[in-house]
Amino acid sequence: MGKNILKNVIIFIVIFLGINLIFNAFTGNKASTSDTANKSEVSITIDAELAQEKLVTATIKNNTQAAITIKNDCPKEPLNVYKYNGTTWEQLNSEAKIDCGKLPELIIQANEEQQIWYDKWNHALFGELGKYKISLVTTINSNEKTFESNEFEITQKGFFRIIWDSGFYHPIYNALIFLTNIMPFRDLGLGIIFLTLIIRFILFFPSHQAMKSQKKMQEVQPEIDRIKEKFKGDQQRIGQETMRIFKENKVSPFGGCLPILIQFPFLIAVFYVIQNGLNEDNVYMIYDFLKGFVSLDNINVMFLGILNLTEKNAYVLPAIVGGLQFLQMKLSFAKKPSKAGEEKKKSETQSVNNMMLYFMPVMIAIFTASVPAGVGIYWGISTVFSIGQQLMINKAKTDNEPKVKVVYK
Repeated sequence: MGKNILKNVIIFIVIFLGINLIFNAFTGNKASTSDTANKSEVSITIDAELAQEKLVTATIKNNTQAAITIKNDCPKEPLNVYKYNGTTWEQLNSEAKIDCGKLPELIIQANEEQQIWYDKWNHALFGELGKYKISLVTTINSNEKTFESNEFEITQKGFFRIIWDSGFYHPIYNALIFLTNIMPFRDLGLGIIFLTLIIRFILFFPSHQAMKSQKKMQEVQPEIDRIKEKFKGDQQRIGQETMRIFKENKVSPFGGCLPILIQFPFLIAVFYVIQNGLNEDNVYMIYDFLKGFVSLDNINVMFLGILNLTEKNAYVLPAIVGGLQFLQMKLSFAKKPSKAGEEKKKSETQSVNNMMLYFMPVMIAIFTASVPAGVGIYWGISTVFSIGQQLMINKAKTDNEPKVKVVYK
């Protein structure tokens, strides 16, 4: 059982990193900084190619020996944005609905760099395919100078990005905006809770079957251990007998991975919705049939008036979510009465189980502390749902389940 838990954790980490690598792979090629840019007093670098809807980010490097100041033109976009119309460069302008008091002038110290995100203006400025560039006007040694970025291109979204947006991101975005709009005080936290419950009810049967499979795997583990002992050194026979036990008891060795596999796309979609989706620039993603009923105005991101769901919470929420994860895992490790002869074999995996029992909640707590609090609320409510499912499975009568049968040939 310990190996199965360890396998699930490894899969958990690999999937998370893999999905992020996939996203990065479809965002385009990095712009190479030329020798001229390196020698320039100020260099502005942007990815050479960006898929449509990808957030445009400019990296500004101050190569001088004095600080430079970037003027705050809020609510207008930072710096100057130009689009090539086929013959000339046309300057673009956009104004965002944001609190400009929270956006002071940006000062970049000598030999340091800063990134500027266009999350509040991204679709308005870069929504169309084409070639763009950005310029900065600043004062150096009492002289006003202009610096330009590399030219970059907005390209068509790739196939997998289209599948992701159509199948996960846009549906979850619209569901969350709709639910939040019908909640009292347009409370984003209540919207996340109801969205989580809807997702978990949709996934109820596959996740329930996966949990049952995991429980059966625990029940047949002693028999598998005996097979390994009986046919020690004969890997082919061990494999044959193990697969026979799985087949006779309707156990899938990968069944315990299913809840993780199913929930990851939803988790990542919720993450991006909360991190980037709650500003007026993204109103274009709202489905046409919802546009007359929902709005991005006045969404209350303060859950219960105390927790800002768009910002990170470093202590309380991670502790709560980690505690819930510990309880869920504790229930999934629920022990059955053991025969005296099995204690020694169980002790071999007990240390691994104990390690995972504490390692996973700590890892989840760290993850919660590193993302917007709204994602932590989603994970916490999802874990509470899993606890309920686990209690149902643990309390189910085993009389109705197939008995483990082992016949050595």
